[in-house]
Amino acid sequence: MFAGALSRLGLGLPHGRAADAAVATGVLALVSVGSLRSLIGEREEPWPATVLGWTLLVLVCGSLYFRRRHPVAVAAFTIAGGAAYYLTSTYDGPLLVCVVVALYAVAAEGRLQAAVALASLTLIATGIGTLSGNEDVNSVALFMLTGWIVGVVALGRLRHSRLVHAREVEQRAVSEERLRIARELHDVIGHHISLVNVQSAAALRRLRKDRAAGAAQAEEALAAIKDSSREALRDLRATLGVLRESGEAAPTAPAPGLDRVGELVESARLAGLDVRTRVGGERRPLPTEVDLAAYRILQESLTNVTRHARATAATIQVGYGPRELTVEVTDNGQGAALHGTGAVGSGITGMRERARALGGELTAGPLREGFGVRARLPYASHRNGVSPLP
Repeated sequence: MFAGALSRLGLGLPHGRAADAAVATGVLALVSVGSLRSLIGEREEPWPATVLGWTLLVLVCGSLYFRRRHPVAVAAFTIAGGAAYYLTSTYDGPLLVCVVVALYAVAAEGRLQAAVALASLTLIATGIGTLSGNEDVNSVALFMLTGWIVGVVALGRLRHSRLVHAREVEQRAVSEERLRIARELHDVIGHHISLVNVQSAAALRRLRKDRAAGAAQAEEALAAIKDSSREALRDLRATLGVLRESGEAAPTAPAPGLDRVGELVESARLAGLDVRTRVGGERRPLPTEVDLAAYRILQESLTNVTRHARATAATIQVGYGPRELTVEVTDNGQGAALHGTGAVGSGITGMRERARALGGELTAGPLREGFGVRARLPYASHRNGVSPLP
């Protein structure tokens, strides 16, 4: 809910290294506030010891910036640095928070055995300090610390399990979409090869009736075309036929393309959505796979809008460029909070995979008002290194 509210305001939580820096800075601020009494009030230790203690505080907290890239090393360093701080400083600050955060990071990265070993080391060292007469940590505090550390490691492990499950779901969605793309490519390519086969057979029949000069060579060439196309069709079906689900029949209708966008718009309007279409650039014949991918992306985007976004209006933009086609769908709904299954649903994953299969890219995310999906699809001739379509 909080993340969705931020998305609608055009804001968001930090990600990547910005998030790592935010965590390290936040923990440092917390530890610093808890350690201020070493700088204020009556002195209980010499200043060199205080400077050493604060140096350890900054180093240990700063190491959390690297916790996701080197989780075990950072956790070991925070434990060693924390031990050095508590052994040399008279003041008992909350530096143990760093150790707890580092242990969570180790478990969240899937290093459960390392997390258990380091947590046990922390508890053993703290227990030794308690038995040695440390008045700041008694048996009750040690028991509570044990509960905290066990809980943190368990939460980290749960986080890792959820991420693994999410990745598996995404991979399954990608695999299913690749299978659908393979089946559609099979239908498209098979259709064209079948046409070549039929046309060459017809040409052979005509040439057999006309034995003019040079007709024999033409007949031989056309016979080779006929045989090659038949063999290519047989090989293609043998290779990709296993991708078709059991009992699924090959479609007989032509593959859909941008010429059927009007049908998508009309369906969305019947669902109560005000859809406007804008076309930029000079219209041109599109490669079949690009035309099909653009249609499917627009279809999936409008489906997401009508089902999930709670939008009242949407805009479709199609741009014909010299080297690539761009398609974009924007709406005035509630963005990633309710768009599909989340910020990256399986529908968006499938659309992104379609664009990648053609050498393009697809971006999707919340806008200042609503949600947007934009795909860039290079023309096949440009990807193959020849001049663009006329």
